[in-house]
Amino acid sequence: MKASELAKILGGTLEGDDVELAACGGLEEARKGDLSFCKDPKHVRLVETTQASAVLLPPDWTLGAPCAIIRVADPNHACMAAAKLFAPPEPERLPGVHATAIVDPSVKLGAGVHVGAYTVIEKGAEIGDGAVIEAQVFIGEGCKVGAGTHIYPQVTLREGTIVGKGCIFHCGVRLGGDGYGFNNGRREDGSVYIEKIPQLGIVEIGDGVEIGSNTTIDRARIGRTYIGPMTKIDNLVQVGHNVKVKGYSGLIAQSGIAGSTEIGYGCLIWAQAGISGHIKIADGVQVGPQAGVPQSLDGSVKYVLGAPAESMKEFGARTLLPKMVAKLKAEVKELKAKVG
Repeated sequence: MKASELAKILGGTLEGDDVELAACGGLEEARKGDLSFCKDPKHVRLVETTQASAVLLPPDWTLGAPCAIIRVADPNHACMAAAKLFAPPEPERLPGVHATAIVDPSVKLGAGVHVGAYTVIEKGAEIGDGAVIEAQVFIGEGCKVGAGTHIYPQVTLREGTIVGKGCIFHCGVRLGGDGYGFNNGRREDGSVYIEKIPQLGIVEIGDGVEIGSNTTIDRARIGRTYIGPMTKIDNLVQVGHNVKVKGYSGLIAQSGIAGSTEIGYGCLIWAQAGISGHIKIADGVQVGPQAGVPQSLDGSVKYVLGAPAESMKEFGARTLLPKMVAKLKAEVKELKAKVG
């Protein structure tokens, strides 16, 4: 695609040669024929040394570039739009049931549903219009999958799971397995016992939820584990039984939410954060990377860090204190030398 053609599509202005473009790449790894982008002057050195054939830059960029420039209002957004143009088309999943799929006769399949090879859909399940169920998926008894939902290979929906409309589940997602439900203790004779608590509830997923590869969400002990609408969950996230995520929140890689915790609207739980059980996180709170949250957060502080988690101000003061003391000691020593 010519740079001039792309500039027209993106609503931008071309400056320089009308080069041929075939892909997108970061400033550092881009090669001839690639399009890159930059929106912040602090990265000017990367722009100056890039091997890209063209760079998307904001209208007020005055620092130049060693290649063609396409000026656009939002370089980041424009690059994502361009990447879609360069990317190969996604595999087409036509309506129909593959010959190797096992679909119980009682299953209700909506119009235009695709069921891939070696998928199993058990009795009483319902699949909404236009849903795509790819290869090697297991959908248990009584599950409901909403219209337009896309389930990638090797996803498991255990019995009773309810999935809303327009969801995306990536490879290896597991919904509805048992959570950690056990009682243990000692008998009168001193012997130790551990007994399983039946997990009798379900998992319910709201509309527009996206779940990354190899994430697990446990079924409720009783009632439901609930992920609210438009929540976005990364890879390798663990959500315990009876957790409630109200919606429009993000759970990022390797974070873990213990049982019966409630996450409010618009929260962000960053990578490797751990949330204790039976607590509440207020709307809009962010839990920083690797933070440990042992008690409820009422929203008076919107961003917490550390273990146990504390406000950014408290965290900064505590971690900077040793450096401040060392600096003061050095200054006192210097002053003593001058006086002495």
